[in-house]
Amino acid sequence: MRISSFSCSFTALFTLIVMQVSIARGQLAPSETGILFQVQQLLEYPQVLQGWNNWTNFCYLPPSPSLKVVCSDSHVTELTVVGNKSSSSASPNSPKQNTLSGNFSIDAFFTTLTKLSNLKVLSLVSLGLWGPLPTKINRFWSLQALNVSYNFIYGQIPQDILSLKNLTSLVLAHNLLNGTVPDLRSLVLLQELNLGGNHLGPTFPSLGNDLVTIILKNNSLRSVIPSEIKKFNQLQQLDISSNKLIGPIPPALFSLPSLQSLDLAQNQLSGALPTNISCSVKLQFVDISHNILIGKLPSCIATNTSTRTVISSWNCLSGGKNASYQHPYSFCNKEALAVKPPSKSKEHKSSTIKLGIVLGIVGGVLGIAGVLGFLICVINRRSKATTDDDHVYSIFDGSVTSKRSVASKKSVRRAVDSRRVPQTMRSAAIGLPPYRAFTLEEMEDATNNFDPLNFIGEGSQGQLYKGWLIDGSEVMVKCVKLKQKNLPQSMIQQIEVLSKLRHLHLVSILGHTIVTYQDHSSTAGTVFIVLEHVSNGSLRDYLADERKREILRWPQRMAIIIGVARGIQFLHTGVAPGIFGNNVKIENVLLDDTLTAKLSDYKIPLPSKVGSESPLNGKDASNINSTENAEKEDVYQLGVILLQVITGKLVTSNRALDELRIQVEKGLAEAPSKLQALVDPSTRGTFAYESLKTAAEMAINCLKKESRTRPSIEDVLWNLQYSIQIQEGWTSTSGNLGGPHSSSY
Repeated sequence: MRISSFSCSFTALFTLIVMQVSIARGQLAPSETGILFQVQQLLEYPQVLQGWNNWTNFCYLPPSPSLKVVCSDSHVTELTVVGNKSSSSASPNSPKQNTLSGNFSIDAFFTTLTKLSNLKVLSLVSLGLWGPLPTKINRFWSLQALNVSYNFIYGQIPQDILSLKNLTSLVLAHNLLNGTVPDLRSLVLLQELNLGGNHLGPTFPSLGNDLVTIILKNNSLRSVIPSEIKKFNQLQQLDISSNKLIGPIPPALFSLPSLQSLDLAQNQLSGALPTNISCSVKLQFVDISHNILIGKLPSCIATNTSTRTVISSWNCLSGGKNASYQHPYSFCNKEALAVKPPSKSKEHKSSTIKLGIVLGIVGGVLGIAGVLGFLICVINRRSKATTDDDHVYSIFDGSVTSKRSVASKKSVRRAVDSRRVPQTMRSAAIGLPPYRAFTLEEMEDATNNFDPLNFIGEGSQGQLYKGWLIDGSEVMVKCVKLKQKNLPQSMIQQIEVLSKLRHLHLVSILGHTIVTYQDHSSTAGTVFIVLEHVSNGSLRDYLADERKREILRWPQRMAIIIGVARGIQFLHTGVAPGIFGNNVKIENVLLDDTLTAKLSDYKIPLPSKVGSESPLNGKDASNINSTENAEKEDVYQLGVILLQVITGKLVTSNRALDELRIQVEKGLAEAPSKLQALVDPSTRGTFAYESLKTAAEMAINCLKKESRTRPSIEDVLWNLQYSIQIQEGWTSTSGNLGGPHSSSY
């Protein structure tokens, strides 16, 4: 009995000692407890952290997908916090709801975090973090995994990240990062790299060959795929889709021994793949769609199998089951010439071979030129005998005008004539699939029978839905209701015009479907217009978000406004008859992943049921006295956008527009510092004053009250291009543009 009592007492004592030791091990150091409360405060008390209080034992919190704290020896070694302020789900109308307030300081936040000196895993996802990644990130000496995806972090990836020698996973996806990626080869332990959904580029980053996962999709890479990638024997996933990569696909990619998933879609990769390449037995998924590849696919990726899925649509490939979803060979040949760098060695060899021939031709030409020169001199002498030496009589207004003035007017006449050049010379190569007629069934499949969940909104000419075609590409479907007598006959010319509305700076039309029916005495119907999808938001979204606007420095803004001008010019002169009154507004300027401007909601020339009541149709024909006035209406609206781009101030009323215009006019008339003070602070330090002045002057000219005094779209475009030329000269002489908060002009 005594032995049994002693045994029970010993067991209880042992249990108590074990519990005390466990509590001691799991008890967080007071200093680190305070740090976690500071993190809660700096993150502005997100919902996932609202349960933290003075009684919280952080080391014993139940782990969840949204929150995880791991302790070891009284120190935090892992901190995972997942919020609901995702950059990818930001509302275009209220992007600020998804970021932390203006009081947030990313520098102070990371200063606090670095005090957790034993941290090995740090994951801060969808918390609305904004600002540049601080250089003091190099203080995380023990860090092995860093994930700050789905936030609003902008600027370049700092070189200081190379100090994290223990890093095995780096995830900075879906932020606003730009510039060149640091050389990551020194991070020899790195296995996972995910930088997708940023604006990084243009060169392909230098990476260590022990990586297992590489995700660089949806960036601004504009280089070839480096041949060194054939050494990446541990690589299992490579996703570099949705960039502007050029050149051939390295054949060795397909035979990497560990590769399971390869996504190269939506680039400008060209050439033919060797038919004798072999594929890794582990390769399960290949997507090479939306490139400019030619020839036949190698047998190992020619068809889908039970263990391998291959997507190869919208190239110029021959044979295979997807032959109907390919471009013609001529398309890829033209596109490849547009992106292929010239071969210097071939040019040199060719010029050497032909040098003797050229010299002979030059000699003959000089002889002929001498004879022609003599004849021209004789003709000029006779002409001068019948005309005044200094002045000529103007055929425009009957006044005496200097020869220089007449020459200027002749150049204007030539500019007008140049508007009638063939469309093929004006259109930019945009890499779209061929225009086609869709069936009603395809429209229903694309929109899931026009599911209300896919409904975007009621536009000026009809309803707009999002949809997905059979090849997986996302599109917009606009439903335009028609009502007109003799509809089928009258639609032929309009549909022909639709097929031409494809340009780099337009949300281009991919195809259409016509459904007609009888409505009493007239024929009615609906045209379903399939438009390309642009998912990166509008110019208004970027200017409204004080974090996103940091990306739009002066050169980017000028490139965007030039793109808008080119889109308008194409609508005016690229189709016959020209399209005017195009609802040119800042919210209708969409930006793709490379910040290329695309004009949306422009006037679609169809006999729509709403007719001139539609805002998309611009001014009603009865209110526009002439084609020139209609053209100048679009020029006026372009001036409104340009003024907002320069100042960063969004215009919401005519009164606000007039006030802003007057301020800029005064700034132009006074000292340069007055005009510079009106510029969006995000662009300061990134522009040349003469470039700014030229753009500001053009904005004021576009906004003149009398339409006849406004410049033509060609004049606007010329001056904007002149402005960017000034800027490029200034940039080349002054070096880098500097940070967004540079105090210099």
